[in-house]
Amino acid sequence: MNWKEVLTLAKNGNLTPDRRVERTDEEWRELLGPEEFQILRKKGTERAFTGEYCEIHEPGLYACRACGTPLFDSRQKFESGTGWPSFNVPVKENAIQYKSDTSYGMVRVEVMCNVCDGHLGHVFPDGPAPSGLRYCINSASIRLVEEKEKV
Repeated sequence: MNWKEVLTLAKNGNLTPDRRVERTDEEWRELLGPEEFQILRKKGTERAFTGEYCEIHEPGLYACRACGTPLFDSRQKFESGTGWPSFNVPVKENAIQYKSDTSYGMVRVEVMCNVCDGHLGHVFPDGPAPSGLRYCINSASIRLVEEKEKV
């Protein structure tokens, strides 16, 4: 995945996910905490440098906190200095959904879980090689599944 491919997906549609999880807002509220619901379902964001996974570097996979889909490998996590956990590639190309986001007078690409449409954060073209991407993710949107656990 590279920036050109991200922009193409955001404009023309996303890859088909392996499965779909769909629930009503009421069902999501029962499954998620208030902050998780606000971020995952209402496209909120946590304040920079406050998220649970900003400084964590334990091995494992980061899964969607809403549906459990594996999204990012801890080996692809890097320090971006932005205040949010940053990754340079998802575990699978069809794990992430891309959408053009022009809110707040900015032009960005929103990233969501492609299985449940949960808001994760945004992707930018200023990450390290080989992808050159920086997936800037809210800690409240993901859960670290340590290597000894099963996703």
